[in-house]
Amino acid sequence: MTTIDVPGAVLHYQLEGNGPLLLISQSGEGDADRSTDLVQQLIDDYTVLTYDRRGLSRSKLEEPGATIADHADDVHRLLAHVTDEPVAMLGCSLGAVIGLHLTVKHPPQLHTLVAHEPIAPWLLAEPKPKLHRNELTELRDQYLAHGLEATIPAIVRSLGIDPANGEPGRTNFPMDANRLANFDYFIRHDFAAAAGDDLDPAELSASGVRIVPAAGTTTPRTVFDYQCAEALAELIGQDLQTFPGGHNGNLSHPKAYAQRLRELLSR
Repeated sequence: MTTIDVPGAVLHYQLEGNGPLLLISQSGEGDADRSTDLVQQLIDDYTVLTYDRRGLSRSKLEEPGATIADHADDVHRLLAHVTDEPVAMLGCSLGAVIGLHLTVKHPPQLHTLVAHEPIAPWLLAEPKPKLHRNELTELRDQYLAHGLEATIPAIVRSLGIDPANGEPGRTNFPMDANRLANFDYFIRHDFAAAAGDDLDPAELSASGVRIVPAAGTTTPRTVFDYQCAEALAELIGQDLQTFPGGHNGNLSHPKAYAQRLRELLSR
């Protein structure tokens, strides 16, 4: 198992493929293995780096809980461990927010960030940040009071996830003990991190990193994460790029998603 020690944690990571380095930072409770279908579509063109965020699966930590800045520092140290060149990064949902922090704090490490539907209330104009921070907190409280089965439908509605549609033959990830533990950590700790996160949006344009704001073609335009993607596009003066599927298109449509990613990275 390939690991790296970071302050307060040990991160598991995986490298696969050939070509320029591409880091994928997964959404939600997704660990490195959740990217497997997407990675297999990319490894002929890229060396793909995936990892388990602290608290998920094979990554260990001393104390539960971390800020988004802590997660970004983990990625900073992971990238410094494997390369001294700027890389491309795909960040999905929470992973996109981590990537936005990295563009501000460590811009020399990235040349391109594809930010797919970042769950970043600070991107939105008032009063939406407060509303969506409360929404994330309420979802966490609902989980703590009623459990995962009662909470998943609310998460699906809030983020516009469409679990029913997708490409045939994609990997099925059952809700086994490991995934249940990852969900528990994600909702208990990373929801709070996203709700409490803050970053100066003005610093994004000054970073020099090419930021590609992106959203799913089937994500409802009224949900929080799509509005964040729209706000990011407006903030940096770029067109909002679309990807197949919804908020979880990287999982539901790996072949078409990989093709779209290659198109954007080759520009």
